[in-house]
Amino acid sequence: MTVDKGNKLARVSLDNDSGGKLATDPKLDSGSQKRIGDQLRAMYDELMQQPVPDRFRDLLDQLDKNGQKGGSQ
Repeated sequence: MTVDKGNKLARVSLDNDSGGKLATDPKLDSGSQKRIGDQLRAMYDELMQQPVPDRFRDLLDQLDKNGQKGGSQ
């Protein structure tokens, strides 16, 4: 869903609600919940398979060194 569609749906929900607020307890059917969960798992599984960039490893090493310096004082 694009941002524009999401914003449009939110406006429609606001317009249809008598109090002008979104429902405090939105509910999704179990099929929708499962689909969203499956898609999130697939997306994050793919992300976890990618290697950590060298720059991030260097930053983590620097943090570890700084943490050891601070802990030994």
